[in-house]
Amino acid sequence: MKRLILIIALFIAGFSMNCMTDAQIISAQNQCLKLARGVNILGYDKAFWQVYEKGRFKESYFKMIKDAGFSTVRINLNPFTQMDSQNKINPGWLETLDWIVTKGLDANLMIILDLHEYTAMADNPEAKKEMFLSFWKQIAPRYKDKSANVVFELLNEPNQKLTVEMWNTFLAEAIKVIRESNPDRTLIIGPGNWNGIESLNTLKLPDNDRNIIVTVHFYHPMRFTHQGAAWASDYKNLSGIKWTGTPDEKKEVESKLKVAADWSLKNDRPIFLGEFGAYDKGDMDSRARYTAFVARTAERLGFSWAYWQFDSDFIVYNVDKESWVEPILNALMNK
Repeated sequence: MKRLILIIALFIAGFSMNCMTDAQIISAQNQCLKLARGVNILGYDKAFWQVYEKGRFKESYFKMIKDAGFSTVRINLNPFTQMDSQNKINPGWLETLDWIVTKGLDANLMIILDLHEYTAMADNPEAKKEMFLSFWKQIAPRYKDKSANVVFELLNEPNQKLTVEMWNTFLAEAIKVIRESNPDRTLIIGPGNWNGIESLNTLKLPDNDRNIIVTVHFYHPMRFTHQGAAWASDYKNLSGIKWTGTPDEKKEVESKLKVAADWSLKNDRPIFLGEFGAYDKGDMDSRARYTAFVARTAERLGFSWAYWQFDSDFIVYNVDKESWVEPILNALMNK
């Protein structure tokens, strides 16, 4: 009888192990490998978030993105205007997010839920802290039973008044909130100063939580990548700047990305290059050449990445023409 009980117990234990969600058993390193090549989506599609059937982004795009060679979509979320006076998120907005997550997973894509409220958080972090934490108090339990293919990114590009010291405090509290319902969910967290590589050494993560991928963003040299960008005061009047792939130009990219690779090795944290690209006002040959070199360098250093972005600007897909921007797509996919 004791032997039978033991066999039954072992069977139940084995069954339980088999039923564990991927989120409980996949390491951050393996998750980073699975993220592989990604693209940012839905950051500026306001109509979509009101009635998703009327947005620019269409359901068919999920499969199209997968078929093009991408493994991941980083969903840029701006929920603060959808919160009531008690910081409760509009149910309709949440239902739209449910639809995105379901359709993305159905297309066999990794899903990054990226809280993209960096401007609001930078302008008045103390006032927005409760909104920040409330977002994760609602989102984390809502998706606690989703597979490991759903990853949480705590906040895009903390900056300005959200100092590196303050950000370390905020992220620690957010991790505690999320871990209450998602003890094994992979998280993505980046340093202050716009997720800048140069600020990696200021990032403080809990030593006992290893299911964290660290993200950085890369737009160097800005005078090339942001030439003609109306919001970039130092570069909005620039034009005609090329990136030809000279040894010095390549060395600049490699040396800066290597800082992140060295930090990763020292701290045993995988790196996700969450944004990179060159604005549409640059010449196409230079943009494609630069994009390809950054992507290949990141891959050689062991990073996963997500291109900025699918639609709006820096585009890899032209929604109006319903066609890929072939030079950029080919650059990303090494064709």
